[in-house]
Amino acid sequence: MSEVELFPGYVSPLGLGTIPFEDIARFSGIELLQRIIDREYAAPPISALLNFALTEVSEGRAVFRGLPGERHLNPLGGVHGGWAATIMDSALACSVQTLLEKGEAYTTAEFKVNLIRPITPKTGEVVCEGRVVHKGRTLAVSEATLKDRDGKLLAFGTETCSIFPMANLAAR
Repeated sequence: MSEVELFPGYVSPLGLGTIPFEDIARFSGIELLQRIIDREYAAPPISALLNFALTEVSEGRAVFRGLPGERHLNPLGGVHGGWAATIMDSALACSVQTLLEKGEAYTTAEFKVNLIRPITPKTGEVVCEGRVVHKGRTLAVSEATLKDRDGKLLAFGTETCSIFPMANLAAR
């Protein structure tokens, strides 16, 4: 594996990859995410593709930082809404993952994003913070904000995740 720079200041020394399946049974959701932050696991491939990274977790909370760039532009020259939606989905879902027990998995069932302000490569680094609003046995709901370096709101979103035993994950 080779070192990968996700964006300036955020490097994954183990390259790109996913969490080993067997570790889902060994660690809680927050422990798995902290291992990504601590660079004990490779960064998820989506991080390198879209220039963002998980930077903080606590119970019911996940924070991503990202740097939108020229390769994320739509035909009219703005950062594509899909870029904002993807970093939002990541923070929304990972905030839910922080509350999962060993052996539990999840997937996004539904999410909605409101794009408030345009994002351009000149926007600079953004911060996306996801927080769990409610967690039950099989469903969790979270909300997130995406803000620029001055704290201006760029987007707001909500998400519902399904929670289930890791045995129900698609074969990897």
